Amino acid sequence: MSGFGTTDIIDRDILSYVALGDSFTEGMSDPYPDSDTVPNGRYRGWADRVAEHLASHIGEVRYANLAVRGRLIRQIRDEQVPAAVEMAPDLITLCAGGNDIIRPGGDPDEVVQIFESIVADLTATGARVVVFTGFDTGMHSVMRHLRGKIATYNMHMRAVADRYGCDVVDVWSMRIFDDPRAWSTDRLHLSTEGHRRLSLGVCEVLGVPAEGTWNEPWPPPEPRDWRTARQEDLSWAREYLVPWIGRRLTGRSSGDNVTAKRPTLRRCDPGSRTD
Repeated sequence: MSGFGTTDIIDRDILSYVALGDSFTEGMSDPYPDSDTVPNGRYRGWADRVAEHLASHIGEVRYANLAVRGRLIRQIRDEQVPAAVEMAPDLITLCAGGNDIIRPGGDPDEVVQIFESIVADLTATGARVVVFTGFDTGMHSVMRHLRGKIATYNMHMRAVADRYGCDVVDVWSMRIFDDPRAWSTDRLHLSTEGHRRLSLGVCEVLGVPAEGTWNEPWPPPEPRDWRTARQEDLSWAREYLVPWIGRRLTGRSSGDNVTAKRPTLRRCDPGSRTD
């Protein structure tokens, strides 16, 4: 079980927080305003934003983000989990398995076995562990066929969370993410606004006060004719889908030669850039 309850997280004088995962937790595609000046294109993302929200209510928040884009669940288990266990933080967020599930042949039953082994190691530290369901891909025409696999993984994962006393951020049920404006131009990663909303959803699960609500209705969308939509689809396929397929065929990853943006626990200040 977690080391502290849902009501006393902001009553602590010092809190250590470690985020584990892939590009979703690394923060793609939510750049800082000066991201062009940051080596390796560092991103902000929902986890950095959660750390900042925590720092607004806690005397000292020490934060590490070990997530690296493209990582498969075995890589997260082997590369990130031992480091997180050694840090012995108070709070851990874990989102893993998505890259495995969306690949051809990805088996949710096999992936969740590794997921459970990770959760067992993390909860054994006494940390409060927060996990995430997969998104509903029904609104993505190219990824709609994956809904069944993702739903199966979500059911298994929620059972694991129940067994080990983890909190769950159920992004599958957050219909606010059905809107294309929640996603970046690559249609695979959250937009800046998507990351902002997700950080508010995580704060809600943690019981951390934050300004704004994750499910605030979107403003009416700007009208688009079918020609514009078609051209956007073609541009997306050329710029993002074809390179993604190429990496799968050649065994390459977007995370090759990329390291964790925040590999050690360091102080995080409210509203500051954390990388």
